[in-house]
Amino acid sequence: MADTGWDTDVVIAGAGPTGLMLACELRLAGVDVTVVEPLARRSGESRAGGIHSRTLEILDQRGIVDRFLDEGELQPVGHFSGLYLDFDESESRHPYPLMILQSAVERLLEERADELGARVRRSCEVTGLVQDATGVTVELRSGEAVSAPLRARYLVGCDGGRSTVRRLAGIGFPGTEATMTALIGDVEVPDLPEDYVWVRRTPAGDYSAIAFEPGWHRVITSEFDRVAGRDEPVTFEQLRESMVRVAGTDFGMRNPRWVSRFSDAARQADRYRAGRVLLAGDAAHIHFPAGGQGLNMGVQDAVNLGWKLGAVVRGDAPDGLLDTYHAERHPVAERVLQNTRAQSALVRPGPQTEALREVFGALMVFDDVNRYLRHLLTALDLRYPVDGDHPLAGRRVPDADLKTPEGIVGVHELLHAARPVLLVLDGGGWAARAAEGWADRVDVVEAHSEDDHWPVPAVGDVPAPAALLVRPDGHVAWATDSDETPDTAALRAALTTWVGAERPR
Repeated sequence: MADTGWDTDVVIAGAGPTGLMLACELRLAGVDVTVVEPLARRSGESRAGGIHSRTLEILDQRGIVDRFLDEGELQPVGHFSGLYLDFDESESRHPYPLMILQSAVERLLEERADELGARVRRSCEVTGLVQDATGVTVELRSGEAVSAPLRARYLVGCDGGRSTVRRLAGIGFPGTEATMTALIGDVEVPDLPEDYVWVRRTPAGDYSAIAFEPGWHRVITSEFDRVAGRDEPVTFEQLRESMVRVAGTDFGMRNPRWVSRFSDAARQADRYRAGRVLLAGDAAHIHFPAGGQGLNMGVQDAVNLGWKLGAVVRGDAPDGLLDTYHAERHPVAERVLQNTRAQSALVRPGPQTEALREVFGALMVFDDVNRYLRHLLTALDLRYPVDGDHPLAGRRVPDADLKTPEGIVGVHELLHAARPVLLVLDGGGWAARAAEGWADRVDVVEAHSEDDHWPVPAVGDVPAPAALLVRPDGHVAWATDSDETPDTAALRAALTTWVGAERPR
């Protein structure tokens, strides 16, 4: 780096999936990044166990999805509070969720971050921060020793539900309190029946045992007649006793690798940005982990924030671009908090809940209901508030097949470099000419769509557009159809908003 007084452009607190994905995105943007993580090494804990369609698409957009597919197992069905959901192969190249351990996700992302040149400092945690007009001084500790502070342009807290960064930045974390207690652990369960599948409900609660890897099960018990203290210790004996209360037996469980606790507390940061400090992942939102949405939402936070923060740090875009991060991602987390509260209510024991589940399950056989719930989990239907009324505007771009001079490519392949793409499909040169002032920051691709219509979740099939501007996160910033009069002013406005000011050629 040049001698600017900064030690690094961005400090990321936390080397979980969110922090590591953000590090990858910032390095693709040419930004110097340092990740600090209190743990001396990756935990190896299973924790989250799945990646949904939209996150798989994001990994595909960066050219690394095969690394994850090679380590996981695709599942043809999903669930909403234990009630089965079907997926639609027409909605995505990656329609099915991928069962994969969080430990594997973290390893693969850290390997990618290392390839891209990110620094990960372990046994190092944030203890203080001081903001000023030009940057953030991040105070650190390594073990019991105080480390030299890092001076950065920005600090991003990806340090979990008990985020130190969020507390130090004075960001509120309102929400609803826990009403239940769940225990989770990786253990051996030698006496589990061979026909055991999915989640078992009992009058005392529910339990599950999922074999993510040979010889080991991720065991979860949920009890609704008690709420554990926030700082109450967690032991394997508690997990074993909870299984006995819920299932009537502990199935001979033994040899725990790790044990933890969660609840249905649901909280969200009241702002995702406080000056030069931002939040992402669990630091910005926590919820009942139903449907495997937490890890996915964190990775998607990182991808939404990464290209914007990179553009601001490079000086390509004004600081105000970062305000769109809260505007776009805060409503997404609100939706997830609401659907996980609903799922928490649907798993409570008792005859009233059983009746509700029966009715709810009957409704889920209707395509519209199944589709609505599926989209809550996959996030394929998200539409960010961008200008323009084209049906693609604000939505993630379908991975349509395109014919180019180099051959057939999918739209998502064009996003491997994490740069904006102006895709011209009508053979006209007006869009490329209108974007000449942004040629140093936008990849212009002329191609022909192999399909006359593109499938758009929650909308249906729409005619292939004549041209569209795709942001680095895969969402459409502007689009126009072939039967429309070319609107160069709208395209130029979109480029200014999302890419930065026009520069002389």
